[in-house]
Amino acid sequence: MQEHNKTPGNSGAEQVDANQLEPLARNMVRLFDQGTKAFSALAERSSSNGQGPYSLASEAGEAAKSFGEIARHWVTEPAKFAAAQGELFKSYADLWGRTFLRCLGEKVEPVVEPEPGDNRFKDPDWSNGQVFDFWKQSYLITSRWAEDLTRNTEGVDDKTRKKALFYLNQMLAALSPSNFALTNPEVIRTTLATNAENLVQGMTQFVHDLGQSKDLLRISQTDLSAFEIGRNLAVTPGKVVFQNDLIQLIQYSPATEEVYERPLLVVPPWINKYYILDLVPEKSFVKWAVEQGFTVFLVSWVNPDARLAQKTFEDYMHEGILAAVDAVIRQTGSPQINALGYCVGGTLLACTLAYMAAKGDERVASASFLAAQVDFSEAGDLLVFIDDTQLKALEEMMAEHGYLDGSRMAAVFNMLRPRDLIWPYVINNYLLGKKPFPFDLLFWNADSTRLSAANHAFYLREFYHLNRLSKGEMQLGGVRLDLSRMTMPIYELFTKEDHIAPAASVYRGSKLFGGPVRHVMAGSGHIAGVVNPPAKKKYQFWSGGTTGSLADWMATAKETAGSWWPDWASWLAAYSGPKIPARDPSAGPLKPIEDAPGSFVKSRD
Repeated sequence: MQEHNKTPGNSGAEQVDANQLEPLARNMVRLFDQGTKAFSALAERSSSNGQGPYSLASEAGEAAKSFGEIARHWVTEPAKFAAAQGELFKSYADLWGRTFLRCLGEKVEPVVEPEPGDNRFKDPDWSNGQVFDFWKQSYLITSRWAEDLTRNTEGVDDKTRKKALFYLNQMLAALSPSNFALTNPEVIRTTLATNAENLVQGMTQFVHDLGQSKDLLRISQTDLSAFEIGRNLAVTPGKVVFQNDLIQLIQYSPATEEVYERPLLVVPPWINKYYILDLVPEKSFVKWAVEQGFTVFLVSWVNPDARLAQKTFEDYMHEGILAAVDAVIRQTGSPQINALGYCVGGTLLACTLAYMAAKGDERVASASFLAAQVDFSEAGDLLVFIDDTQLKALEEMMAEHGYLDGSRMAAVFNMLRPRDLIWPYVINNYLLGKKPFPFDLLFWNADSTRLSAANHAFYLREFYHLNRLSKGEMQLGGVRLDLSRMTMPIYELFTKEDHIAPAASVYRGSKLFGGPVRHVMAGSGHIAGVVNPPAKKKYQFWSGGTTGSLADWMATAKETAGSWWPDWASWLAAYSGPKIPARDPSAGPLKPIEDAPGSFVKSRD
């Protein structure tokens, strides 16, 4: 009898469909609301900031100039360009033919496949789904053709070609079908399964990132709430025993009853926070070095503001490394110390040691350089950002503020590897609507620092642009720096896949030193190759190659599985003197100012 009470056209199936459509409609309204907020925020930012060096507008202009130069040369050779286009159309035709055969049920081999390690297309539907597979292959055919065309352009100088390839890589990374909701199979599945809740969450997270960003959009790469400096990062015990305008000097508490007599001073880069060398305890290079019996001191650089705008590279030498050397010797009573510099900290250390050599100062007995350049002629993709026009614009902006905002340098480093450091987070955060995963290394990467105007301008112009140190033309404090006068033993580490300090660049620079050099190449890149604790049993390192070119060295070097840290510790022990009772940081002439990690490292950009 109840069947007669149903209203015509109001069947159970239709009621279910309505129930399914209701959350979708509700989410579309929410998506529109969040999208409006994002559009408003973007409009406000475009009118107030987001301009200047390393911004989207400036880099688009640089890209246009580079592509224009490439196009100008191809226009002069229309026959070659027509032949290149013919190859592209032939590949398209081959793809169409194989796709048609696949639609008929035949099994065909792909025209092109992703490179090993290309995680953009790891979802099975990129191969199993015919439409997605067609988009994927079309993209790969086009991108590889464009790269080959640019790389093989005749009549352009190497710098122009490298710039064009760099900006082409940015464009191609952005245009991957994996980056768009309607062409990414995982995003489509998630959207259908959640009634577009993922897109709502993604837009909400996009609005949040906009609100947290300064000059440029900073995409959240990790869960920032999962880490805290001094709680689960940079927790190796120690004391700040010296401080001035530029540095806090940390002396770490011993972990052994006896230590080597000669202390070790670690100089990290000032363009990042020092705790890349003191991440979670199981990854901490500092903690591990202390456990090997070394008395470790570490420079924690200030996060400079406008007050320190005129602090120069020379000031960083005097008030940074030389002040730290004085303090370490006073604290320990050791007449000589060992020193280690990482990245730009190593560049500054090399300059300081050359300065000391010219002055007859022999207080540093050995030096270790980790992914540190002194010859910038092969400095890789970062050279793309260095020419007279860009440097002038950057210097004008820094003069206005007194420093370079950390977001701009962060943008530069992300642009060096857009496929790994930009677009995966766009997909995860904004398209799939997922929260980023907690990862200590990415927390550190997001914890950028400001760069004082005078120091940074000198660094970019004198090293990257003019390469004066390697030419013997650089002067600091009225002293000409000659790296060949550095005759102490040197441990030179370079990493195989480094995109910031390329192995070829570091190796080439090591030839300028006057003392014996132990060359070691670590697997992986600028960060993972250096921060590779032995317990992880990851990667490998090479050593013992014959001198000559880098290719000659690599051909004759011995490969060893695992971390390079034990090799370095054995090398350093030979220059560290006998064992003595361990030193208490609180018992030396320099009285503790505060506990490690200190206050400088906690200052946020």
